[in-house]
Amino acid sequence: MEEKRRRAVEAYLNESFLGSASARPLRILSEYLEPKSRFDHYRIADTVVFMGSARLISREQAEAELKEAERDGNDVERGRQRLEMSRYYEAARELARQVTDWSKALGDQERRFVVCTGGGPGIMEAANRGASEAKGMNVGLTISIPIEEFDNRYTTRELSFHFHYFFMRKFWFAYLAKALIVFPGGFGTLDELFEVLTLLQTRKMSKHLLVVLFGTQYWNEVINFEALIRHGTINREDLKLFHRTDSVDEAFEIITRHLREYALAERGAIL
Repeated sequence: MEEKRRRAVEAYLNESFLGSASARPLRILSEYLEPKSRFDHYRIADTVVFMGSARLISREQAEAELKEAERDGNDVERGRQRLEMSRYYEAARELARQVTDWSKALGDQERRFVVCTGGGPGIMEAANRGASEAKGMNVGLTISIPIEEFDNRYTTRELSFHFHYFFMRKFWFAYLAKALIVFPGGFGTLDELFEVLTLLQTRKMSKHLLVVLFGTQYWNEVINFEALIRHGTINREDLKLFHRTDSVDEAFEIITRHLREYALAERGAIL
């Protein structure tokens, strides 16, 4: 019997090729084109990005943990610290809710100033949660890292993205953003913050991107900007690249004033 000839697979269906080093440019391009197609479909013109630690928890959860620790006599100090830091979770949640309420009231055909986060727990969950509580669409740009249950449940399902490449994820953070609010965070938050500040400082980003650091005590302790000035590695003028505040109301006023002045007349992404 004549052996049946095996049909060759088209290149775009060849999984072994698509996962190879040779196809890396295709994988990178797909992390640009696939999100863009969804943003276009849902008319997402621009975003307000919330960044911060994935390790912070809600006040409710922190209070429950502290109560359990006090009952069992285990790690009470950690429980108190978690409860103290939970104020940032609640602030991000409330600020995202207010921003979403405000943006929905603009009545534009396009969805303007949509809350966007890294899609994970902590501050990211808090901001997605606040936007969801205001019944607004919100974006989650998650990353494939070896942590279970990284995605939070408050992200709008149609706007939940999953990235392999950190740099493509950071591109989408910066590309659509008209304002960036940065809460206390660790290595990832600092990396994202300093990349944006570098783009603004070097004027590689031409748009008026507002940067707000929320939590003055934390930021003044973690980043000694005065030391950078004293050592001559930045100019005092560079401090005008961002605002610092501890108030949700003040942050909301700064954000909405900036968006009215610089972003309402502009549509879409401008780097």
